[in-house]
Amino acid sequence: MQWEASTHATGGNYNRNTGECAICHTSQGYRGLLAGTYDPAATGAVISNPNPPNCYTCHSIHESYTPADLALTFSGAVALNNTTESFDFGKSSQCASCHQGRTLTNFAQINGPDVTITNTRYHVHYGSQANIISGKGLFNIGEGLSNSLHTTMITDQCISCHMTGGTPGQSGGHTFKMRNLSNGLNTAGCVSCHTDAAALTADITALQTQVADLMVELKAKLDAKGISVPGSDNSVAGTYPANVAGAFINYKAVLYDGSHGVHNPTYTVKLLQNSIAVLE
Repeated sequence: MQWEASTHATGGNYNRNTGECAICHTSQGYRGLLAGTYDPAATGAVISNPNPPNCYTCHSIHESYTPADLALTFSGAVALNNTTESFDFGKSSQCASCHQGRTLTNFAQINGPDVTITNTRYHVHYGSQANIISGKGLFNIGEGLSNSLHTTMITDQCISCHMTGGTPGQSGGHTFKMRNLSNGLNTAGCVSCHTDAAALTADITALQTQVADLMVELKAKLDAKGISVPGSDNSVAGTYPANVAGAFINYKAVLYDGSHGVHNPTYTVKLLQNSIAVLE
């Protein structure tokens, strides 16, 4: 019931069943990559009759018919794209192996050569959560970047909040959702550290407001550089200084992270501030 309410079940993107897309959008592609039976780089690589991410994707279901079948199919440090670095998310490495940015072949280098953009989708894709949480694999320009206690103190990262408590069938558990149908925030995973509920709510509101304001400021500067236009978050084809392209990468990564700063407050705020500064 929880899984059926999750975006894994309802997202519909399992029709992205070819090439690199299939390794995260389909259950068979993910397991095939782990087993070495699916090569996303092969010509004509496709998953026939694809299934969305499900029990078999993340667990060793119906292999031994013992409790070992609940074991995760992936563990250990996750090699992050667009960097040589990796990060161990604990039990949430299973999540982070997909919820990270894709490889961007013309990824901007700090103070590097100009970057030519040929389409409207110059970014690290829609699942940048692992990059934001770890503070790795993005355009880390400027001084003062550091991770928050969410990164340094929470051993199992994602599942510590997304799978804890919640409203049955609406949030928590295998829905992975942080809000129920009435839009109430599931704070069951937060209160062990943030014991003052009122202060927690106020902190979240203040942080997300700050991040929203920084995003508006950054977007205006990106529009002024011509890499984007008002009213659209898409990139504009053209050739741009590396730091402009990199700032755009950061803008899109924070946008598609979806937490509005909560995943890694300290890093997110400084990343946006540094991105704004480099466009001055």
